[in-house]
Amino acid sequence: MGGLCLSCELTSGRQPTPGGTIFETEYFHAHQDVAYPVPGQVIVAAKRHFTLLSDMIFDETSEFLPLVQKLRRQQQEQLGIEHVYYFYNEDTSHHFHLWMVPRYRWMAKFGKSIEAVRPALLYAQTNMNSEAELAAVAAASDKLRCAMQGV
Repeated sequence: MGGLCLSCELTSGRQPTPGGTIFETEYFHAHQDVAYPVPGQVIVAAKRHFTLLSDMIFDETSEFLPLVQKLRRQQQEQLGIEHVYYFYNEDTSHHFHLWMVPRYRWMAKFGKSIEAVRPALLYAQTNMNSEAELAAVAAASDKLRCAMQGV
């Protein structure tokens, strides 16, 4: 593996994430996406470095879906997020991770389909970096973290 793997850096804690770690299990690390300041947008990254879903070991597989379901439930209960887009790809320079991208009303101007997500994320990256917006991202992460930990 050439160079640093961003997911390895994040899951190990060597690189901080905005809002910090939302939740960790033995095999997975959930955190706010570092690239796009969208409140409640969660990345679920494997702690072990692999890229293919088919490379997941049994224990990882057993832990993964219940974690995603629990995170999704908390996105809805704590943040009022009605709909989420889920993305995973195998042609990444990082290792296995799932994006949980909330659908907000402001995203409607980009359409309502998978094709609308990329422009919405780029819009957020470019236009949603004010102190107040970043504070909203951190507050959303705090709410999810507390709910996931049962606080």
